[in-house]
Amino acid sequence: MPHSNHEYAPVRIGIVSISDRASSGSYEDKGLPALHDWLKRALHNPIAFEPRLIPDEKERISATLIELVDAGCSLVLTTGGTGPAPRDVTPEATLAVADREMPGFGEQMRQISLAFVPTAILSRQVAVIRGNSLIINLPGQPKAIAETLEGLKNTDGTQRVAGIFAAVPYCIDLIGGPYLETRSEVCKAFRPKSAAR
Repeated sequence: MPHSNHEYAPVRIGIVSISDRASSGSYEDKGLPALHDWLKRALHNPIAFEPRLIPDEKERISATLIELVDAGCSLVLTTGGTGPAPRDVTPEATLAVADREMPGFGEQMRQISLAFVPTAILSRQVAVIRGNSLIINLPGQPKAIAETLEGLKNTDGTQRVAGIFAAVPYCIDLIGGPYLETRSEVCKAFRPKSAAR
């Protein structure tokens, strides 16, 4: 059946900013607006956002991820808490709720960030599947969030390094989620021809 341009599947997406300072109000959170704006630019699908701003506490992070998956979020993106500092516990909290780990996402994010800063090797972002949901830890800075999601482009606009989001829609297909359609000028999703609608 041909897919009408106007029938994009609605999707529920959890966006979680993890920061002691921002959650206590002593620092303006930039993570949630960055995730919200990028996803609105990147996807044709109507999005129901589930935003959360929480402190760097492992049990709280794990509980929030479980709550968002249980609420029907096909995709959960976190920002913050992935460095080597003692309070950076997002990866541990994420792995604690995982059915399966998806190591390629973290590998590719570090590869992209290394084009900008040598300290990218200190980042510990992970991605996991829980039930029918994909959970991905992203970097903390809005600029780094956009770079890792959409990848690196040459000066003529062609893709130099693929961003991680190019693989997200097909991953969500494979785990039984809605069919996500990206705006190719922001991020062109890749699917095998047999999986494209």
